[in-house]
Amino acid sequence: MDFTLEFERPVSELENQIRELKQASHQNIDISHEIEALQAKVDRMLEDIYTKLSPWQRTQLSRHPARPHAIDYIEKIVTDFHEVHGDRRFSDDPSMIAGFGYIDGKKVAVIGIEKGRKTQEKIKRNFGMANPEGYRKAIRVMQMASQFSIPVVTFVDTPGAYPGIGAEERGQALAIAENLEEMFNIKAPIISIVIGEGGSGGALGIAVADKVFMMEYSVYSVISPESCASILWSDPKMAETAANSLQLSPNKAIELKVIDAIIKEPAGGAHRHPDRAVAMVKDAILASLEGLKKEDLDVVMQKRFEKFRQMGNLTLTIDQSEG
Repeated sequence: MDFTLEFERPVSELENQIRELKQASHQNIDISHEIEALQAKVDRMLEDIYTKLSPWQRTQLSRHPARPHAIDYIEKIVTDFHEVHGDRRFSDDPSMIAGFGYIDGKKVAVIGIEKGRKTQEKIKRNFGMANPEGYRKAIRVMQMASQFSIPVVTFVDTPGAYPGIGAEERGQALAIAENLEEMFNIKAPIISIVIGEGGSGGALGIAVADKVFMMEYSVYSVISPESCASILWSDPKMAETAANSLQLSPNKAIELKVIDAIIKEPAGGAHRHPDRAVAMVKDAILASLEGLKKEDLDVVMQKRFEKFRQMGNLTLTIDQSEG
């Protein structure tokens, strides 16, 4: 793993020492005790660092280049995946992956926002910022799934929908709004997982679901820290302050009833043990599908509506004894 965040450096330095000692151990030198002691120190340090992350550090971790992307989860969890292209209005959007496949033999519709890794792929995927045609493609696949009561699984990882002039001309806001409306009418269970960034309406456009999960080190917010800082202070460099003010953490999202549960990650984050992270996500999906399958579909849909309808409701208590 070449990329290291600043707060990860102490762990990285110790792990480099362990690698050097392991190389030396091949030269008939028994240093197993030293290696074990250093590994125990790494384990303690990982627990100490990752249980005390600030919202800004969590945001950085959610964007880690080595973190599994939507395409990784699809390739490792979904078998016989057949991708669907185009929105039948304008064009295809490579940043939005959508299609059908199987998870442990269960037919599912799968949708994911993909950021890309290498430069050319990032450009192709528009850095995970979907255009209107992407959201229209996503809802087209969901509506196809609805016709046959095929469960829908979505993977959310975006800083937000693309704000370019062309996207606005083609109805970006309308496309997202239509998705929000139509997802309440999908006659099939919907599971959504925030695997990295869940930014603004761009994330919510595929996340109106019966079960909404966040990975342990993901973020889900009405706005990215950089955009928030630009609006409030006209300075994107204030992003850390904005992130801390936004209280970006899955625990806060649980408290506000924005999500249903948190999917634990391996020690140190999904980027350190991608296969284990994928297995944890798969287990959460299968457990949710099994649970939703036991409920009447009309009840599932009604609960979906009521859950989102209640978000943002506040009760104000006025003390009439004063004044």
